[in-house]
Amino acid sequence: MGEIISGKVLSKEIRGQIKLEVEELKALYKDVPHLVVIIVGEDPASESYVKAKERACIKAGMKSTLIKLSADVTEEELLNEIANLNSDEGVHGILVQLPLPKHIDENKVIDAIDYKKDVDGFHPLNIAYMHMGREAIHPATPSGVITMLKSKNIELKGKDAIIIGRSNIVGKPVAMLLMKEHATVTIAHSRTQNLKEKCLQADIIVAAVGRANTVTADMVKEGAVVIDVGVNYVDGKLVGDVDFENIKDKASFITPVPGGVGPMTITSLLQNTIKTFKGMKK
Repeated sequence: MGEIISGKVLSKEIRGQIKLEVEELKALYKDVPHLVVIIVGEDPASESYVKAKERACIKAGMKSTLIKLSADVTEEELLNEIANLNSDEGVHGILVQLPLPKHIDENKVIDAIDYKKDVDGFHPLNIAYMHMGREAIHPATPSGVITMLKSKNIELKGKDAIIIGRSNIVGKPVAMLLMKEHATVTIAHSRTQNLKEKCLQADIIVAAVGRANTVTADMVKEGAVVIDVGVNYVDGKLVGDVDFENIKDKASFITPVPGGVGPMTITSLLQNTIKTFKGMKK
């Protein structure tokens, strides 16, 4: 059986280190990182995720503020709220929980956040800097994927990796970060032909397409590393994009769902908040 990379265990370890770092920052600056999260409307999944972020911040010794806005808030009102947070020196990280109501342009909202406070790493400047190999805030989930791979000393240099999914939030950034580690990367998607053959050539498979059982055992070569970023509900049960039970014995390393990449996303978010805090203190 392959080794399971537990995001739950790794997150606990890293968050312990984060807490110590926050204590050091508090002693040095008489201040702690302050993350402000804006949530619009009452989507249960978003609310649950926001509460998890809030708990993680407080446990790490950071300051957390939640701004709840009604679903009928205007785009202008939301942008004004962001502008106020941008100019507030006591706010070090800003996150607007997505998705937003249809009457609000998500791109306008992402663009409005000061890129130096953009803990999601979605601002065009952060994306551009990441692509250029310059100092940038990286999106949280892709950062978590790289951290998980490195935690097991998995060789990335010169390895063949395939990313299934080309979203701006996961697929594309993961590809960029793997290339930064000198992996050779293929990005696959819903129109990719011969996906099985391409996966069988890969040393590392990252599934991030949002469809259960996208990756089956016959698509994975012996000893491959399989990272499952998928979040799907099948018969009320949370599952990933990977047929975990039938692949775990073929893979050298594999992440579970739940308890894999998910916890690492919030952990990476905390790390990004420390990064933005330090950037503002320079």
